Amino acid sequence: MSLDDPKISRAGSRPVIRHLDETAINRIAAGEVVERPASAVKELVENALDAGATRVLVEVADGGKSLIRVTDDGCGMGPEDLPLALSRHATSKIDGSDLFNIQSFGFRGEALPSLGAVGRLRITSRISGENAHEMRVTAGEISEVRPAALSRGTVVELRDLFFATPARLKFLRSDRAEMQAIADVVKRLALAEPGVGFTLTDATEGARVILRVDPESGGLFDAMAGRLRALIGREFVDNALRVDATRDDLRLTGYAALPTFSRGAAVAQFFFVNGRPVRDKQLYGALRAGYMDVLARDRHPVAALFLDCPPARVDVNVHPAKAEVRFRDPGLVRGLIVSALRHGLAEAGHRASSTVGAGVLGAFRPEPGPARVYQMDRPGAAALRGARDWQAPALAEDAVLWQAPPSARVEDTATPPEATARPLGAARAQIHETYILAQTDAGMVIVDAHAAHERLVYERLKRQMDDNGVARQALLIPEIVTLGHDADRLLEHAGDLATLGLVIEPFGAGTIAVRETPALLGSVAVEPLLRDILDEIDDLGQSDALRARLDAVLSRIACHGSVRSGRRMSAEEMNALLREMEATPKSGQCNHGRPTYVALALSDIERLFGRT
Repeated sequence: MSLDDPKISRAGSRPVIRHLDETAINRIAAGEVVERPASAVKELVENALDAGATRVLVEVADGGKSLIRVTDDGCGMGPEDLPLALSRHATSKIDGSDLFNIQSFGFRGEALPSLGAVGRLRITSRISGENAHEMRVTAGEISEVRPAALSRGTVVELRDLFFATPARLKFLRSDRAEMQAIADVVKRLALAEPGVGFTLTDATEGARVILRVDPESGGLFDAMAGRLRALIGREFVDNALRVDATRDDLRLTGYAALPTFSRGAAVAQFFFVNGRPVRDKQLYGALRAGYMDVLARDRHPVAALFLDCPPARVDVNVHPAKAEVRFRDPGLVRGLIVSALRHGLAEAGHRASSTVGAGVLGAFRPEPGPARVYQMDRPGAAALRGARDWQAPALAEDAVLWQAPPSARVEDTATPPEATARPLGAARAQIHETYILAQTDAGMVIVDAHAAHERLVYERLKRQMDDNGVARQALLIPEIVTLGHDADRLLEHAGDLATLGLVIEPFGAGTIAVRETPALLGSVAVEPLLRDILDEIDDLGQSDALRARLDAVLSRIACHGSVRSGRRMSAEEMNALLREMEATPKSGQCNHGRPTYVALALSDIERLFGRT
């Protein structure tokens, strides 16, 4: 080993402690605050919102690498404010006395000096009634304050991001990927502030508008729905449940989509805490738990939820990017979200998303036919009856006029006329011994009898389990599981586990004795189950693993105990199924998240046949 080896050099000499210069400090801070161009856009737009802007214009070029310009119509800054704005830890948002009473987006005072340390920054601002001024920073070197021209508000222009730290440029993605990240940031901030207008343009080639929304007006939910309609889509709002729930001093509002309006990835889940967009794994876990038994594992809910709580109940000073939060009582927050979603889904009853019917209509392709026949060329009703009678073959008196094939049976029953006014209508036929065809006043409904009955039986079994408790089976010999330090954390949840049929108790240091298990699970591998529960507690603060296994067993029982495909049902049975669906929560989707019925409007059906 050479004497020049770094390990020997460090061991043989005493390291010197020194103060870093201001430029180095700002560049280090920039590594935490400004990870990519989207981070810079987030910080600048948040500053504009904190300044009371009603309109924000964001212009970027080359994915934000060569240009980011944010223009707002906020209160502006005076010439004496500009040097302070470019100083580290100088802010107008807080006075430093209480870091748990933060009611603004920004508060750390790091963004602008960090951006000026790694790029070419220019700030132009004007207070109403005064002259405009500007200030420039290039790689940490600050210029003097100079007069400038500006009508109102503030313009922050950042060019050549990371030119002072070129190694960071190698870690950036393509211009298109960085642009998508910027658009996502602006989209989330626009959702957080529906009363503010936002415009995002790509200045790489001209001024192509990527995103534009005008300020929304009206009440809380009207403004929220308008902004969601503009950014997520009209279909989401049309197929979403309004959420408004309170618990103690917490309030949860927003919109959550029906289970049948889901996505293949978790790309349309938006959480806001006191108006701040956040990405918190505990909140995402609570959202997933709220949809636990109505979505397949490979499907993800769509939701935009706003949690409002006293600032003292949440710590937003967890990370310089302020995208993560920490709650004082995470269990209370999780319980509010889960219960609000489950209550909303239960109140939705048999409702299914309108996109299911739209997909069915889109799958229909009318056969090419002759040229359109106009009304004046159509034969009258009397002529049609005459032609039919003349062409009808002569039949014996005892002959069968029409024999339905085995897979399609028409039910001729004395159904009361008002039955078609019910949401799922009156049963008219069973097709392929699987699908019920029902007539409504507005059109028709096609029901998957097996899937629908599976959900009905499943909900019935869950109600029985909730009413009577989970049956337990005592182990002849308690199973001893050694978990080390994790044992204490698991024992903290012993009461909740006991309500689900799993009885555990301490058995020495780091060891747990399992005395009873849920009877529904039969012979269960106890140690893997406990470790799955622990993993969820570590990840989310609470575990639904045991409940999920019990629900899975009930789901299998419901599947085997429901109406099987191929069974012929009488008209009375079909109508009884429709009525029970209308009265049962979550009956619009089966236990695996698939729709149980499709509703087709008569106007859409007529359009398929060119009758409009």
